[in-house]
Amino acid sequence: MTPTADPAARKRRFVDLTPLRHSPAFARLWIGAAISGIGAQLTIVAVGLQIYDISRSTLAVSLVGGIALLPMIVAGIWGGMLADAFDRRAVLIVSAVAGWMSTIALVVLSAVDAAMSSGGSRVEVWPFYVFTTINAVAATITQATRSSVYPRILPTELVSRASALNGIAMGIQLTVGPALAGVLVALIGFPLTFAVDAVLFTAGFLGILTLPKLPPLTATARPGLQSLRDGMAFLKRAPNIRMSFIVDIIAMSFGRPFVLLPAVAATVIGGGPITVGILTAAAAIGTFMTGLFSGPVAHVHRYGIAIGRAITVYGAFILMFGLVIAAMQTGWFGPVGADIAHVNVVALVLAAVALAGTGASDEVSAIFRSTILLVAAPDEMRGRLQGIFTVVVAGGPRIGDLYAGILASLVALWFPPVLGGLMIMALIALLLRIYPAFRAYDARNPTL
Repeated sequence: MTPTADPAARKRRFVDLTPLRHSPAFARLWIGAAISGIGAQLTIVAVGLQIYDISRSTLAVSLVGGIALLPMIVAGIWGGMLADAFDRRAVLIVSAVAGWMSTIALVVLSAVDAAMSSGGSRVEVWPFYVFTTINAVAATITQATRSSVYPRILPTELVSRASALNGIAMGIQLTVGPALAGVLVALIGFPLTFAVDAVLFTAGFLGILTLPKLPPLTATARPGLQSLRDGMAFLKRAPNIRMSFIVDIIAMSFGRPFVLLPAVAATVIGGGPITVGILTAAAAIGTFMTGLFSGPVAHVHRYGIAIGRAITVYGAFILMFGLVIAAMQTGWFGPVGADIAHVNVVALVLAAVALAGTGASDEVSAIFRSTILLVAAPDEMRGRLQGIFTVVVAGGPRIGDLYAGILASLVALWFPPVLGGLMIMALIALLLRIYPAFRAYDARNPTL
């Protein structure tokens, strides 16, 4: 950190709300995304719980992300091209409606399963994969386009503070959404739980509708091969942006424990759906706390160092989570059960602390990675680069889900996070040594 001219800014510890005050359009978009995101996270957890309830297979849960991965990659790249070539508000409207329709389909499918289960049968799992893939594709396009809007409705110096505010929103979403999922599934069942997401979506849609028109500022190639070539050529000339993608892929591919939670809650820690909600929310609380105490972001300049240290800490917390699971699987701590009355409280607390640490450290990394991309890239490239960034952010966890699901099935539940935490710390140390330019990145002189 370096001194700033403003003593108040130098002393600030809590999140800076200036972007919300400066731009009403950003405020409406941010509030709407925060509310609708609660429903989106609720659905992610509820889908995993329902698939596990039908199949009793961690691998089946992990396939939710694995099947959606390739369509999400295509959607991120294509959505980025759409955001650069067309009015970004119009792109957001279309993608949001598609996401809402897929949620309605989940409500119907879950209601059919509830009706069938009373007769002793269940629906097939594959329709859940279809609708969640459509939902993931729409969310990928929405996220890529929405993020590329920020520099158009905010001055450059407020972009990093807007990124920190996104940590607050994400923390709220990941805390309230999964907790609601666990409680609502237990109290009112799956169909009405998915219906809550459909209702909460309205706030996000209103935030999009009230945006001003955002047409391209310069002539840009229409979505297609030439637009993709232009984006790839630009990325080839932007090693710091590339590195910000690579380090996140490493963290998410080897440090994604959430697909393990239904099995962990049922057989290792105990507590069932409520434990899943608590552990998922713990990571979100870490994200939220980082956003809440993000005041110093405005005068942190060495982004590469900050990102490297944050991801190393993330790996250490993933390792801690794996060690908790390993200790419980030894059987030394007594039996557990699939309801909250038979949970091992000590293990639950330790696992929650570990996941809170992952949420906090990941958000530090996310703030600086997203700011590098939005500030260093020109507007005509932000959509395509943000599309790739969204693929990394959303696709990396899908790879991580497959990694965790396959290794857990082949070895044990504790093995993926233990190996993954060690791999993250080792690979980040290696990359920071190999690429000193990224380690030296200074926000006062943004470079590609």
